[in-house]
Amino acid sequence: MQIEEIYEKFIASKGITTDTRKIGEGQMFFALKGEKFNANNFAEQAIAQGASYAVVDEMEHAQNPQCILVDDVLETLQKLANFHRKTFQIPVIGLTGSNGKTTNKELLTRVLSKKYKVHATKGNLNNHIGVPLTLLDMPLDTEMAVIEMGANHQKEIEMLSDICEPTFGFITNLGKAHLEGFGGEEGVKKGKGELFDFLKNNRGTVFVNQTDEKVLELSKEKDLMLVVYYGNDEFSLIMTAESPTVSFQTPDNEQVYTTHIGGKYNFDNMQTAYNIGRYFGINSNDAAQAIADYNPDNNRSQVIEKGSNSFLMDAYNANPSSMAASVKNFGNLQTEKQKVVILGDMFELGEFSQTEHSALGKLVAEQNFDIAVLYGENMQHALPHLPKAYYFTDKFSLHNWLIEKAFTNTYFLVKGSRGVGLESILTVM
Repeated sequence: MQIEEIYEKFIASKGITTDTRKIGEGQMFFALKGEKFNANNFAEQAIAQGASYAVVDEMEHAQNPQCILVDDVLETLQKLANFHRKTFQIPVIGLTGSNGKTTNKELLTRVLSKKYKVHATKGNLNNHIGVPLTLLDMPLDTEMAVIEMGANHQKEIEMLSDICEPTFGFITNLGKAHLEGFGGEEGVKKGKGELFDFLKNNRGTVFVNQTDEKVLELSKEKDLMLVVYYGNDEFSLIMTAESPTVSFQTPDNEQVYTTHIGGKYNFDNMQTAYNIGRYFGINSNDAAQAIADYNPDNNRSQVIEKGSNSFLMDAYNANPSSMAASVKNFGNLQTEKQKVVILGDMFELGEFSQTEHSALGKLVAEQNFDIAVLYGENMQHALPHLPKAYYFTDKFSLHNWLIEKAFTNTYFLVKGSRGVGLESILTVM
């Protein structure tokens, strides 16, 4: 069946699902395959649960008239998403980067929503499956789209750009993320730069933070044609040593906007959302207020109070660049409470893992924290610089230690890669 025919059935259905556990009446079920599963086996179950159609790529599972047989389910999902994308003549903003993608997406969406009906990536559905699902979930009355694109190897951003066809885009930053897949920092630069390549080749507009030397340099190397530069001293950061949250002023008035977001490193994210919003005609005060009102609830630079303890919960993910920024920021925080860092393994570093964890240990040692807690096998490489650190390799022991310590009047920084799941400590404190 051709994409055009499948699209007609998609429009007549009630959305897309890839999970029979969450299927809704009238949805199209796409039977994706993975290393440990084959959803073709659940096609009949999906139809029995109310799916309008089941898209499969194995003949033996295509006997039901409500099954649509294709060569490759994932490829069909991606082509269908691109077909749906092409029906919209609206600004589509694509973004990628080493750190801050989801925060940028959330802030920018809230700013643009002051004037437009915006469709944006939900959560962090930013990969080869998540981007198509995001596009296929886009309502017909959408006026703007903000699409987050993640990658851990080269050519992935190129592929995602081909699917979502952004007309505008930006790179949040270029840092030490997914070094194993990208093959080092130069590989990161090349991989993330694929967004700039797409926009240049398709006469799209690139937003460039001229205060970010690496992104600015990359934009000049690419010899981009349509560029909007932003970033200057007029949009000013206000950061007190006593507060972990960021305040700022805009060029248009003297009002100080105080945010709910912790970490000086988030200032560029705010500046990006504000300036892109202004480019699309958002009133200055509306843009600034949208940023100030955003209250993260996803363990990304989230400030949490529990009893007499405070937590700067930044445990959604970590890489050497974001970890260093968080540690330095917490080190500069002035508080009467004792300061404790709980840091978990950084993943996907490959051959760079030992060097980067060792460098992190040295950085933590320079901050004079009251207590340093390390979790995970890779963190053993940080230990030589932190002989007094508490070190755990299993969550049960870490939780028990925290319960026994019964901390009070303490400020914690909690950060680690997603697979570590350090936010679990809140359940025992």
